[in-house]
Amino acid sequence: MIRTHRAGALRAADAGSTVVLAGWVAHRRDHGGVAFLDLRDASGLAQVVVRDEAVAHGLRNEYCLRVTGRVQVRPEGNANPNLATGEIEVIATEVVVLSEAGPLPFPIDDHGAGVSEEARLKYRYLDLRRTKMAENMRLRSRVTHVIREVMESEDFLDVETPYLTRSTPEGARDFLVPVRLQPGHWYALPQSPQLFKQLLMVAGLERYYQIARCFRDEDFRADRQPEFTQLDVEMSFCTQADVRAVTEKVLRAVWSRVLGYRIGEIPQMAWHEAERRFGSDKPDLRFGCELVDLTSYFADTEFRVFQAEHVGAVVMPGGAAQTRRELDNWQDWAKSRGAMGLAYVTVGQDGTPAGVAKNLSEAESGGLVAAVGAQPGDCIFLGAGERTATLQLLGAARLEIGRRCALIDTSRWEFVWIVDAPMFERTGHGGWGPVHHPFTSPTPEYVDTFDTDPEHALSDAYDIVLNGTEIGGGSIRIHRSDVQSRVFEFIGLTKDQAEDQFGFLLEAFAFGPPPHGGIALGLDRLCALLAGADSIRDVIAFPKTASGGDPLTGAPSPITPAQRKEAGIDAPPA
Repeated sequence: MIRTHRAGALRAADAGSTVVLAGWVAHRRDHGGVAFLDLRDASGLAQVVVRDEAVAHGLRNEYCLRVTGRVQVRPEGNANPNLATGEIEVIATEVVVLSEAGPLPFPIDDHGAGVSEEARLKYRYLDLRRTKMAENMRLRSRVTHVIREVMESEDFLDVETPYLTRSTPEGARDFLVPVRLQPGHWYALPQSPQLFKQLLMVAGLERYYQIARCFRDEDFRADRQPEFTQLDVEMSFCTQADVRAVTEKVLRAVWSRVLGYRIGEIPQMAWHEAERRFGSDKPDLRFGCELVDLTSYFADTEFRVFQAEHVGAVVMPGGAAQTRRELDNWQDWAKSRGAMGLAYVTVGQDGTPAGVAKNLSEAESGGLVAAVGAQPGDCIFLGAGERTATLQLLGAARLEIGRRCALIDTSRWEFVWIVDAPMFERTGHGGWGPVHHPFTSPTPEYVDTFDTDPEHALSDAYDIVLNGTEIGGGSIRIHRSDVQSRVFEFIGLTKDQAEDQFGFLLEAFAFGPPPHGGIALGLDRLCALLAGADSIRDVIAFPKTASGGDPLTGAPSPITPAQRKEAGIDAPPA
């Protein structure tokens, strides 16, 4: 071995030992001809003392060294309590340069001030040397290790599903791969293993899991990746409660063993209740400021703005202290979200409402403060319009209030199951589309009526939400061929289209499929929350930028005409 010890493992008990370390120079300090080096390896830092000025002279940050030396306890008063190895230092007797480092594109420290994300991703191998980033990678490894242990303990089989499959619509565009030996034909990279894991249930494996790589060619979004990882789970002969129980066991084990945190009982909330109270199906329960429905309150109003399908409000504590310019900025904020605006009423210290209150009747204005539960000094924001859009606007305003007023307790972990979501939603073309995916079963009471009464049909689905972020979603699947065919027909697929795209699934359902259900947890989001990272990119070793590019390798990149010809990209189907 090049080394005998890991730098971060040395302690006072090692004093007097001769050790050989190997790592990188993290920092260098010179004092009167003596150089103090912080030598870093994957385990941490150890201080190395180099007393030979000729040896130390040429050493620079990020040089890769092998150091032989004697461990000693640091002189009294020189210990570093912030460092695990802070009680000791290594007095070097030999220093060998294993490789040199050129001028760095940015400092390798844990501050990262002034370093663009583009630079961090272009030199990701240097960015990963930073302590925080290396800790994120180790945290992710621990999480996947715990997940595998739990799933194995529950008798789940780890089964790999194909990366090259056929294109099927699952809500996003597929990444397509040309087939050289069949010009004009294409594989698709899987958006999820959904259909294959259902087929594994038909196959009788009963309990499947996979830490699966998935691919979605989505429009550019700040915290999405074209390739991502999920814990994929499917179970036969199960109820919704069974899937939730396994999911909770995974989450409890991860939070306990990675953070030392005990998750309490996870509540359930109906989808419609979440929309009504929080304006979101991903409610952040770490603070209050729930929405107030004022539709009935303004049922007879003469104020035309509030003559709408839905009128609602959310209260900003202390918001009346905002300047007129700050209040007007809320209108710009609302318009940036596609809304017409956001009305407001400020509540004076004497309880008198102002703002849009002047447009209301005396009765409406006089009772508004009590109706929304506001206090003197608060600001009431009001939205009016189509119900769903208004609830979403007020829900977004609630989150913005939470951030601006520092109402969100960032030390809390608030999990919630969102259940009983609608099975369908209106599409922009006047039809209906699935809220989750077309393989989600309706709840038992809607099996016979989901296609004749789609507005009220509920799905047997469940999402797990943490601190306002959806970290997973699943459902009991349709396992009856006739029900699955009805869903395909209802969402607009012709019989030929359904057969072409999903004929293999419908055929499998003719051979005794078991009732089954499952869930997928987003591993990237999960790890980002555990690490306290601002972006999922900080817990992925080699992520893409928000625009889908890879500054490190230059991907995506053009291919040559010869490659296009060989791959048959421009060839028509045979």
